[in-house]
Amino acid sequence: MLRGPQRFIKVSVAPVAALAVALLSSLSRCSLLEPGDPAVSALSPYFGTKTRYEDANPGLLPDPEAPRRDPELLEDTCTPVQLVALIRHGTRYPTAKQIRKLRQLHGLLQARGPGDGRAGSAGGRDLGAALADWPLWYADWMDGQLVEKGRQDMRQLALRLASLFPALFSLENYGRLQLVTSSKHRCVDSGAAFLQGLWQHYHPGLPPPDVADMECGPPRINDKLMRFFDHCEKFLTEVEKNATALYHVEAFKTGPEMQNILKKVAATLQVPVSNLNADLIQVAFFTCSFDLAIKGVKSPWCDVFDIDDAKVLEYLNDLKQYWKRGYGYTINSRSSCTLFQDIFQHLDKAIEQKQRSQPITSPVILQFGHAETLLPLLSLMGYFKDKEPLTAYNYKEQLHRKFRSGHIVPYASNLIFVLYHCKNAKTPKEEFRVQMLLNEKVLPLAYSQETASLYEDLKDHYKDILQSCHASEECELPKVNNTSDEL
Repeated sequence: MLRGPQRFIKVSVAPVAALAVALLSSLSRCSLLEPGDPAVSALSPYFGTKTRYEDANPGLLPDPEAPRRDPELLEDTCTPVQLVALIRHGTRYPTAKQIRKLRQLHGLLQARGPGDGRAGSAGGRDLGAALADWPLWYADWMDGQLVEKGRQDMRQLALRLASLFPALFSLENYGRLQLVTSSKHRCVDSGAAFLQGLWQHYHPGLPPPDVADMECGPPRINDKLMRFFDHCEKFLTEVEKNATALYHVEAFKTGPEMQNILKKVAATLQVPVSNLNADLIQVAFFTCSFDLAIKGVKSPWCDVFDIDDAKVLEYLNDLKQYWKRGYGYTINSRSSCTLFQDIFQHLDKAIEQKQRSQPITSPVILQFGHAETLLPLLSLMGYFKDKEPLTAYNYKEQLHRKFRSGHIVPYASNLIFVLYHCKNAKTPKEEFRVQMLLNEKVLPLAYSQETASLYEDLKDHYKDILQSCHASEECELPKVNNTSDEL
């Protein structure tokens, strides 16, 4: 199952050589990051779904392989018996669409006339010229694939989780690991890298075998589970392919906050403002994040923006996630019911086996997907919901919003359900408890802010989703042509 992707990423020697030259040239002309670099640390919290995991979880920076045990994790008389984890793929390359936009912007800078290369009035450097000369090393073949930093994200996550839950990730349980993945190469490769991290945990210093030869086997592709949005006709028709569904995103692009950035960037780069648009500005901002995440360098693209710009551009990204994956339309979250129910089916089965004194068939279930997998599920569960919807017109009112995608679903983000069996329980109901972790931190219950729940209480709270949410019905198009249920 993993051999297809391995074939896919083979390229001829010439492009590899060209890429190596570009990378070396790029690295020689950029500033390698120093710890606490103020410019980078200033922009990093605002990259939205392009945020590095360590920027959303800075406690990992001193030692990214060491587990950080949340003090709220259950212990003593409660023993973890099953772990179900939803994991977003690690750091990736830009998509081909983003690369084409960057190439367009780079072309605009290179096409500037000879009189356009003046230094600023304060005698500062010509940033437009610096960016025109900056090597454009991204190529179409990269198209969203996992980068080496993304593999490292996964290996390190595996090492931390194995150390945090040693009984679940024991060598004895290795052959019983269950891995599911989206068909996208970045997810398949993330699952493989996670397994390599576990191998490193079990066999320090020994090179891992091919994933296909590992005892647990390679991740199994299941797009109906991990890319449920692609299989929901109502979502595809009313949101994905609906030109008006992202009205607030388009309105914000032409609103005063983005127009101010447009004018400022045009002046900074010394190009006509008519040659720029919000999409090009956003891809320039993301290029700063990609250079940082992939190569660990601060490129001149980061110098185009300040913190106020970054906050506006983060909001533009969050608007898209809110209306397309979050609370904007009910179908966004309801389309994830099948995935939510699948999690509880695993937990139910583990409890049933434990009650019968049988070994638990799958003590660890790992599911590799996307930001678009996690955000709808978290919305379905009621997390990160603001009192007022995010719109094109309430940017200032939403500066302290809960829905900040970079803090919720950075690269390698993870939502983990841990099922515990508790000794000395006074009643059978108190025997099983559940905790949830988001990005390795205990996630309080959305409805009570408690850090743990009796399993039956959790099921009772979500009984509507567990019993009455059927994807076939939720995703069926209405027979009468009516409009989407905008909040």
